Amino acid sequence: MGFTLDRERLVETMVEQAEIGATENGGLHRLALSDDDKAIRDWFDEQLTDLGLDVRVDVFGNMFARREGADPDADPLLVGSHLDSQPYGGIYDGALGVVAAIEFVRELEARDVTTERPVEIVNWTNEEGSRFQPAMQGSGVWAGALDIEEEYAKTDEDGVTLEEELERIGYKGDVPAEPQYDYDAYLELHIEQGPFLEENGKDVGVVTGVVGFTWGATTYYGEADHSGSTPMQYRSDALVAAADVITQVRRIPSTLGDRTVGTVGYVDAEPNSINIVPGEVTFTWGFRDPTREVIDEAKERALHEIEAAAEREGVDYEWEERMDVDPVHFAERCTDAVADAADELGYDAMEVFSGAGHDATYANHVCDTAMVFAVSEDGKSHTEEEYTSWDDCYAAANTYARAALTLAGRAD
Repeated sequence: MGFTLDRERLVETMVEQAEIGATENGGLHRLALSDDDKAIRDWFDEQLTDLGLDVRVDVFGNMFARREGADPDADPLLVGSHLDSQPYGGIYDGALGVVAAIEFVRELEARDVTTERPVEIVNWTNEEGSRFQPAMQGSGVWAGALDIEEEYAKTDEDGVTLEEELERIGYKGDVPAEPQYDYDAYLELHIEQGPFLEENGKDVGVVTGVVGFTWGATTYYGEADHSGSTPMQYRSDALVAAADVITQVRRIPSTLGDRTVGTVGYVDAEPNSINIVPGEVTFTWGFRDPTREVIDEAKERALHEIEAAAEREGVDYEWEERMDVDPVHFAERCTDAVADAADELGYDAMEVFSGAGHDATYANHVCDTAMVFAVSEDGKSHTEEEYTSWDDCYAAANTYARAALTLAGRAD
């Protein structure tokens, strides 16, 4: 089969990384810039140092390691993903992509293969966006899409800034958070986080692009009051206004497109007592779709519903935009490399368009990009029930490695 990875070693490395931040239910709780994130970064550094690679860390915490090619002046191939997790998420999300990149370089070393281009491995900072928002923060700063000073100032729920946590765990590096080279391409492996590969009986996904999305947060300001003695007509109930919008965020996608999705993932009501009319409610909302026009339409409808609900309930409101990202379509030469790799290895592949955001979205601003998807059982992700079999992990990682070798070029 030519160039393939060591299956046993891939599984061992996946199991090893999953021990850092492990949960009792077999998942992962490894939030960005937490103590466990520091531990997995230390682990990542150790894996690459053991391979004889020098690791550099930029001022936003993104970690890179370089393996030279036959032509050290050639534009490098960038491979990798992220090692932070969702709160009580799964062990595959992000981590499989980093492990596959490590195993790709290990296999190059084991076979004494020299690539034409240098190969760099990356671990991006805060892809998940759960502790600090927005998501894909490290790659966004690196690609110039996000302002570093604004992102440094972002806080978690305890009011701690991202910059403070970078410094605390010792991963605010000294390299500028920008491309240090003219990269030729970026290749990322990830679990699908959706049902399409499994439903179609496929082994591997050839990702042709990533949906765009918009995230917002709305706060309604009503009047907290006694839940028993305040007549209904005198109430300014912030939670009722929020509830009206929440149901509309669920309904709007069905009127727009087959791939449109809308989600309210966070709600905070104050004073949050059974005996008090809610006086203030903050909630997040977001829409995703492969086309910019649909995203804009969904956002416009949501803002209309937010204003209408405020008028009905007699409450004030404000909203802020948390994130807005255009859909991306990957370069054909990169997706062809993935498709050809799957074919050469005898895997049954299909083209898919990612419904989740990935660091490849921002990397695509810098160079040609593509992704490989592994099968997600029942399409589950961002939960401890997330599962991809080792056979499916191996099929995707093999495809990834073969495509990476094609893009890097073989010199011997």
